[in-house]
Amino acid sequence: MAVIEVEGLWKIFGGDPERARTLAQEGTSKADVKAETGSVIAVNDASFEVREQEIFVVMGLSGSGKSTLLRCINRLIEPTFGTITVHGEDVTAYDDEQLRDIRRTKMSMVFQNFGLFPHRSVLGNVEYGLEVAGMDKDEREDKARRTLDLVGLEGYEESQPSELSGGMQQRVGLARALVNDPEILLMDEAFSALDPLIRDEMQNELLQLQEMWDPAATILFITHDLDEALKMGDRIAIMKDGELAQVGTPTEILTNPADEYVRSFVENVDRTKVLRARTVMRDPRGDERAQLRDDSPSVHSRAPIAEILPTVLESEGPVAVRNGQGELKGVVSRTAIMKEVTRNAGAHPEEDADEAVKMKAS
Repeated sequence: MAVIEVEGLWKIFGGDPERARTLAQEGTSKADVKAETGSVIAVNDASFEVREQEIFVVMGLSGSGKSTLLRCINRLIEPTFGTITVHGEDVTAYDDEQLRDIRRTKMSMVFQNFGLFPHRSVLGNVEYGLEVAGMDKDEREDKARRTLDLVGLEGYEESQPSELSGGMQQRVGLARALVNDPEILLMDEAFSALDPLIRDEMQNELLQLQEMWDPAATILFITHDLDEALKMGDRIAIMKDGELAQVGTPTEILTNPADEYVRSFVENVDRTKVLRARTVMRDPRGDERAQLRDDSPSVHSRAPIAEILPTVLESEGPVAVRNGQGELKGVVSRTAIMKEVTRNAGAHPEEDADEAVKMKAS
């Protein structure tokens, strides 16, 4: 079920948006539209949906329009044309009071630059939204402390933001966004300013939190990094010059790029390091389900193929794929894994997978 639906969305900066849109619809390039009208097309006729409890990633290079697109969702930037609906309600028609309400109760945002209040403690930053909403002091402090525990910041409640590392500051920003129990989490290059190791840690943290939440939030995640997009996304939208070049699962993006632009992004990707167990698993058959006990070999649904390869090859049969709570989500077989391994190496998966299984197992 779609939580967010975007239909025919345009954002045009400048004084002649109607003319700019008409020219773009006629096939005029973004640069020529600007030269003729003085208007800049930041988002060009974008249409997509974000499904309930999925992580939907919008990926693109600097200037592609991805952050502008995100800010149109909660109307920090006003769309020029098109509609945005959240749970079936037209957000583009909301007045100021309705916008404040949806931002307080349903939709939170995490920014790249943390955006913490330097004069407030860590606890004060996290409880700020609850304070504005009028929650009782003791209740909001308790909720803020529990949320800080959730993101691994227990014991730092009275610290100042300046005393924390970049990764810890981003955890505070994440806690501040989560404390309102949002149904929708908007993340704008949230981990891009972090060092690679800290960024990887925060990615894993978010994926784990997504599995722990009940119910899980729907996340719209912006990045310029393809590896991050492939790791985080249930589905990915790739943007170029304000347009959506392709929307699909990581597997679809890697195996069937829509055009040369997308193909150039993915041609050198090591599929085994970015594709997850969940992308190659299947539903277990009745007899298989009966054999899969809690102590049977299993792999995490988000573990990359390269990581689960030894476990799968050493198993006599299909291996259970479980989520962070240990729930059975599917099974993965040797053949399915080796098809991806041989495809990554440039072999023909249908012809060579069985032979590769034998070689690896021997």
